[in-house]
Amino acid sequence: MCAAVTRPSPSTAKAPTPPRGGVFLARSEVLTADDVRRAVTRIAHEIVERNRGGDGVVLLGLARGGTWLAERLTEVMAGIDGAATPAVGVLDVSLHRDDIGLRPVLYTGRTVRAALDALNDYGRPRAVQLAVLVDRGHRELPIRPDYVGKNLPTRQDEQVQVSPDGVVIGELAPEPAPTAAPTERSAR
Repeated sequence: MCAAVTRPSPSTAKAPTPPRGGVFLARSEVLTADDVRRAVTRIAHEIVERNRGGDGVVLLGLARGGTWLAERLTEVMAGIDGAATPAVGVLDVSLHRDDIGLRPVLYTGRTVRAALDALNDYGRPRAVQLAVLVDRGHRELPIRPDYVGKNLPTRQDEQVQVSPDGVVIGELAPEPAPTAAPTERSAR
């Protein structure tokens, strides 16, 4: 997400929140690490082209999943001829959401809406542009990304995991029930 507001970027991003409600079972790899690298490079070039360089651009990664994407985009944009290196920051939308599990995937649009609310807490940006690595569809709000790495139609019950190492699609399997230690009575 690009906007005219910044916060300091931590040098170490938090690990993504594990999925709630089960264990992720990978079904297929949709993008490899090389595919992710190419998509990030393409998005970076599109951002530079649309904004006529990197001057005044601030890349805000959504905490717990989008920070690595903002940092990678900044690195690539810094290497593009004539583009200024954009500022990079982290935007935590957890106070504006009742659920957590943010990643660089556009799904219902509720997280983006929460990000816009959080962004406005810092002031009103001149413009906001949305960049996502994966767009799943299934929108509940009228939100459309400006930059997309891959459109990935999915079922609503499917899960998508995104990292610099690739994009994997799968399902959540219920977590196995914890086994109780045998009691003295059951040991007899």
